[in-house]
Amino acid sequence: MKTWIGGAAAAGIGVVGTAALVASSLGGPFAQAAVAVVLSIAAGLCWPTFLGIPAKRTNGIILALAGAAAGLSAAAVKGPEYLEWTPAVVAVGIMAVIVVQLLRGTGQSHRLESTLGASAGVLLCSLGAGWIATARFTGMGSMLLVAGISTAVALLVGAINWPDTIVAPLAIVFAGLAAPLAALVLTDVAVIPATATGALIGAVLAAVRRLNRTRSRPMPRTGLVALALGPVLAVGSLAYFIDKLLIY
Repeated sequence: MKTWIGGAAAAGIGVVGTAALVASSLGGPFAQAAVAVVLSIAAGLCWPTFLGIPAKRTNGIILALAGAAAGLSAAAVKGPEYLEWTPAVVAVGIMAVIVVQLLRGTGQSHRLESTLGASAGVLLCSLGAGWIATARFTGMGSMLLVAGISTAVALLVGAINWPDTIVAPLAIVFAGLAAPLAALVLTDVAVIPATATGALIGAVLAAVRRLNRTRSRPMPRTGLVALALGPVLAVGSLAYFIDKLLIY
């Protein structure tokens, strides 16, 4: 699959996933957690294929379970620290990844790459709990909506088949502009925190786009799911911590 076609497809999947995470918050934390769990499972199972690491099935199951556990814990915890259990989930997930590599035995290929890649996948899938934490912290009509709109804008700009030197600044600028506009029209979030959120989201998604375009081998179809949903999940925790640092 050509790089630009894969990027456009991943952008579409990411926008749909983002919309589902934002819209499901209207049904409450457990409804949103259900969506986050589904997306985390999809991203987790496909992440090893995206990286091309060994023990794909086992690592994928670990990533999926980590994302599901983090999402459910964010919905169930009383608060006010809604990501209280996320670090523990990440730690257990990384330990499970290391155990898998130990069980593979010595002399196996790409053990270090597999460990680092799968550990990064555990982190990304677990950070999806941030979408639930953001919704519970300030409600649907606040930072959650700003982050969702910024993410969608950055993904759509990233789908343009132009060089990274052009698209990356455009993604940061447009996401940074969309966020305060959404804040002024649709929410009560201040302009400065909204702008910071949008710009950071644009930078994260532009970096992931660059990572994809440096691949030397074709992208597997299932890898597109991980490419699309991994950074989208991570954006949720980014919005949550910015919300806590700059607004409250």
